Amino acid sequence: MSFSSEFKEFAIKGNVMDLAIGVIIGAAFGKIVDSMVKDIIMPILGLIVGPKGFTNSYVVLGEGAKPVTPGMSLEDARAAGANVLAWGNFITTVIDFFIIALIIFMLIKAMNNLRKNEPAKVV
Repeated sequence: MSFSSEFKEFAIKGNVMDLAIGVIIGAAFGKIVDSMVKDIIMPILGLIVGPKGFTNSYVVLGEGAKPVTPGMSLEDARAAGANVLAWGNFITTVIDFFIIALIIFMLIKAMNNLRKNEPAKVV
């Protein structure tokens, strides 16, 4: 069997196609979760933290070429060359991860329940 025919047989198998579809759907799903966290959850948490917002919460560890003024956004502080500990941005990413992990867990659990309920195949 030649390399090209062997590769074609491998690529056409269901597992490879399922994986490709999963990657595409996962990328789109990641954007939805990212938007939910940044546009819905973080503004609510930002009310608790204060007017500068949760994602822009950071601690200056070292000044850069330009001074960092109070209320400066995280992007502006980094552009000024400051060494910052961006704890708000980190927590946003952790929340993203936990939401995606929870939804993947629920999807896998639902798929396992569907597989348990399938009748046995007769060969």
